Amino acid sequence: MFKVKTDSVTGYKEKDIHYTVLSTDEHASKLAILLPGAGYSNQAPLLHYSTGVFLQKSVDVLQVNYTYNDKFYDHFSMDELVEAIKLDVDEIIDKVLEENSYDGYYLVGKSLGTIAMASLLDKEIFHNAKAVWLTPLLNRDDVFESMLHSRNESLCFIGDDDTHYNAERYRQFTNNPKLVTRLLAGADHSLQYKSDPVSSIDLLKTVIKEINEF
Repeated sequence: MFKVKTDSVTGYKEKDIHYTVLSTDEHASKLAILLPGAGYSNQAPLLHYSTGVFLQKSVDVLQVNYTYNDKFYDHFSMDELVEAIKLDVDEIIDKVLEENSYDGYYLVGKSLGTIAMASLLDKEIFHNAKAVWLTPLLNRDDVFESMLHSRNESLCFIGDDDTHYNAERYRQFTNNPKLVTRLLAGADHSLQYKSDPVSSIDLLKTVIKEINEF
């Protein structure tokens, strides 16, 4: 069994941002921080099973539960949304780390969450964090530059049928020996095959197995 703690912080423009901390060990030494997509929550398959992988290793899991597809954000420009993402995630992490201390970190970002992830990897505390990039937004310069130049041990999964896939940028990742990349032929932005649910399950299993071994 694991313990569950839910709480919230006051985020950008006074919006409450919720989070959940799951743990199996009173004295866990590592924390995995899960940063979901706009419409891909921590309960969706990739992040749900990643949570299970970390808990099995007695790694605490922080699920950041922002809701940027909420009507509250409808009028936001992309620049303002990015500002909100970074501030909200920072507030949550600061609060969690006030209450618990860790000596190792995993950062797992899906889609929109890779924007926050790119920002976090600049922080000294995450200097040695392991990074898992799930369908990163490769057309964004901040995400691309972070992946290309990061010295963190990193793992990336993206499909070539993902609208955020950029072949030219992806090819450059061979210049970063710390970054292991997996280009999944025919997979979309959810790392699924649109017309083949059974093969999608096999792909999910492959991705989770690699995260487990990372």
